[in-house]
Amino acid sequence: MKKIEPRTLSGFMELLPEEQILFNKMKETIENTYKKYGFLPLDTPVIELSEVLLAKAGGETEKQIYRFKKGENDLSLRFDLTVPLSKYVAKNYGNLSFPFRRYQIGKVYRGERTQKGRFREFYQGDIDIIGDEELDIVNDAELPSVIYEIFKGLGFEDFTICINNRKILNGLFESVGQKQQATEILRIIDKIEKIGKESVIEELNKLGLDKQSIEKIINFIEIEGTTDEKISKLQALKIENENFNKGLTELIQVVKYVRDFGIPEDNFKVDLTIARGLDYYTGTVYETFLNKYREIGSICSGGRYENLAEYYTDKKLPGVGISIGLTRLFYKLKELNLIQVYKKSISDVIIIPMVEDLQVPISVATKLRSLGINTEIYLNNKKLKAKFKYADKLKIPYSIVIGEDEIVTNTIKVKNMETGEELKFDIDNIEEIKLKLNL
Repeated sequence: MKKIEPRTLSGFMELLPEEQILFNKMKETIENTYKKYGFLPLDTPVIELSEVLLAKAGGETEKQIYRFKKGENDLSLRFDLTVPLSKYVAKNYGNLSFPFRRYQIGKVYRGERTQKGRFREFYQGDIDIIGDEELDIVNDAELPSVIYEIFKGLGFEDFTICINNRKILNGLFESVGQKQQATEILRIIDKIEKIGKESVIEELNKLGLDKQSIEKIINFIEIEGTTDEKISKLQALKIENENFNKGLTELIQVVKYVRDFGIPEDNFKVDLTIARGLDYYTGTVYETFLNKYREIGSICSGGRYENLAEYYTDKKLPGVGISIGLTRLFYKLKELNLIQVYKKSISDVIIIPMVEDLQVPISVATKLRSLGINTEIYLNNKKLKAKFKYADKLKIPYSIVIGEDEIVTNTIKVKNMETGEELKFDIDNIEEIKLKLNL
């Protein structure tokens, strides 16, 4: 029989068990933080009707979608978690309590050209707060608090949550007569970190902006100083534009509330270059960076939008949300050795039977599991040395050898696999293991 080469499609991440344990730990940290802030779980289908999923899609996004037919149905794989959320809220509007706070961590699919750190199948971890007709600006300040707690929980200290407001930028463009080209200008500004100031000026020039307008825009995004100094300099510009001033007022409020939430000054700042080039965002926008590893790019981003489900309902549903690309983040952190594999097994204890009758070893394992201790039994008929080698290779913390002597005396010895220390326990009082070993 001809053998097929076992291979995985390009752009799909497949991990070894120890790497998967590490990935799951990261996912768990993010999910537990979302729960801590009261976000409700949501799990939308991976496959949607194309008509529903592609209501807003266009351009590059539509080209990247995996689309296929099954019988009479035109179907597509979800490419993000926001569009399915939009459909869900519109469909279930009458059954939801607003503001509706949801989190979802799941796989999404994009058929883009694969390259290092870019995937066709990847996990996203999103939270959104959706209002009914209105949503108070204080919600915009709570999300940086969630971001802060997540990355502290993942073990990072030196990171910055950059905050801006799209209204300020749009108001600036209106003040120089460039309202119609605001979206394109935003896209160019958003690239300043990658292509540099001179290239941005060149691209703005190609758009047809005059020298004075370009100078005003560049001077604006180059405003430096502390958060309070930047706000003061924005106020000092005295730009007579309603959009600009509304955005500035919102930014001042967000900064105040961010401080109320207790985020240290070292971990957030106003960054006027953060544009979030998509048309989607209308107010507050966020980007989060590891300060020593800016080459990774933003590790968490998001912002405020005016109408989540406009393609599905006439109801106005403003919201604010953030998204973490887990797969890409994990890949990059691992590549830079910023996270390390520290567990090769999820077992706390391994039971090594040295008797043919497995009744007692199985009974001990069952009792340990009932106490919440992850326990596995080595069931293959190997020599003791091979069994210990297996446990050592997986770095299982504790082992219990059960032979005739243990069965006769109704006792077991729990061995610390790292130190070699042994503790003796009565099988009838096995719950003491959990207390003494802090498992």
